[in-house]
Amino acid sequence: MQDPSIEAIAAFHRWNDAFNARDVETQIAHMHFPHLRLAENQFRAWETGDDFRAGENNLTDRLNAEGWHHTDSLKVDVVQAGGDKVHLAIRQSRRRADGIEYKPFDTLWIFTKIDGRWGVQFRSSFLAS
Repeated sequence: MQDPSIEAIAAFHRWNDAFNARDVETQIAHMHFPHLRLAENQFRAWETGDDFRAGENNLTDRLNAEGWHHTDSLKVDVVQAGGDKVHLAIRQSRRRADGIEYKPFDTLWIFTKIDGRWGVQFRSSFLAS
């Protein structure tokens, strides 16, 4: 059995690569539903992949409006890990096409292993809109 932390970190990087490519289907493939996100002291819940998919065009428009080009993951630390759940503390950086950081933030992601597959099921970030 592979180390759950390694598997969760790998799943995170695949999700983030898909986020940067704006590849919603690959993001969904690395998520579990229901999926929760806590940001700006508000919960957002997606019951299904279709629910998540429905908002991604708006997110892409908002990212483009702020000059986003990609998000770098500067640090990924395992906070807690068990056989089917891993908590990751992540330092991320939104960047423009020239590589200049314009929005750094910290976030906590909880990955779960369900039916043999690792996926993020909960995110809590200090990212302000």
